[in-house]
Amino acid sequence: MAGFRDIIGHEQIISNLQNAVHRDQVSHAYLLNGPDGSGKMMLAEAFAMLLLCEDPQGGEACGKCRSCRQALGHNQPDIIYVTHEKAGISVDDVRQQINRDVEIRPYSSRYKVYIVDEAEKMNVQAQNALLKTLEEPPAYVVILLLTTNADALLPTILSRCVRINLKAVEDGRIRIHLVRDLSVPDETADLCVAFAQGNVGRAMALASSKQLEELKEYAFSLIVKLNRLPTYELVSELEFFDNRKEDIPLFSDLLLLLFRDVLLYKSAGSRERLIFQDQTGLIRQIAGESSFAGLNEILAALQTADQRIRMNVNASLTLEMLLLEIKENME
Repeated sequence: MAGFRDIIGHEQIISNLQNAVHRDQVSHAYLLNGPDGSGKMMLAEAFAMLLLCEDPQGGEACGKCRSCRQALGHNQPDIIYVTHEKAGISVDDVRQQINRDVEIRPYSSRYKVYIVDEAEKMNVQAQNALLKTLEEPPAYVVILLLTTNADALLPTILSRCVRINLKAVEDGRIRIHLVRDLSVPDETADLCVAFAQGNVGRAMALASSKQLEELKEYAFSLIVKLNRLPTYELVSELEFFDNRKEDIPLFSDLLLLLFRDVLLYKSAGSRERLIFQDQTGLIRQIAGESSFAGLNEILAALQTADQRIRMNVNASLTLEMLLLEIKENME
């Protein structure tokens, strides 16, 4: 658990939450909506810690009082994390962990905070059960719903929550955090930022994983030999993904960034704005051997393949067809 000062970006959201506490205008329910890794849990925990802090200072929890120490150790009795099975949040989960618990006053704090992660997994019965508490909550109750898809919730739930949509964080802010605070090498930071698309959590996960570097090496080695690779051998090359199909979307993104670099280099003749600056030689070679029309065809094919992969359309077959199209347009 971290305080607001430890969160990268989301300044306006943080300011609004701090003002709500300062002005004593805290709502009984908030909906934090954003993709995985966008910072929903960090914001929820920082807000909960501030609400329960015994000595808040300038819109920040002190981090030293008994309540803050308990919150940092995830054992503050007045911060309740609603747990559930992986498949979803059932009506029994809501009844037992929220509805029957809200009547018990806080143990030691002014507020009692419930954090419901993956709130989009509540079925209709669970949402209707929660609605009863949202309609007439005790004054000390604050419910924080964290979701990647607010539209999956009933309109009656949405209408009773303060909705907070998390926006992408500026690339520059993420890069500074990776390089300065996490000691990530410049080139790796640039690549992670490009993939993250404003998602701090995703950038940090990629920076600390060997997955990205392994896929990058595989992608480049495959593209290098693609022209001279017989078509019938493509299938055996893709056996690389037999036990790691979850990596196919990231691999597709890598190829998309690579060929955008190729098109950029062919247009500008400079490596200055390339993401893969360490692969300038390969990029120069592909740019010299490919036409503008061919590169545009490849980029269009990559975008189509990416959409199909994310829609769970036979990823292996989609990847095979994609590589055939890349091969055809590089020749």
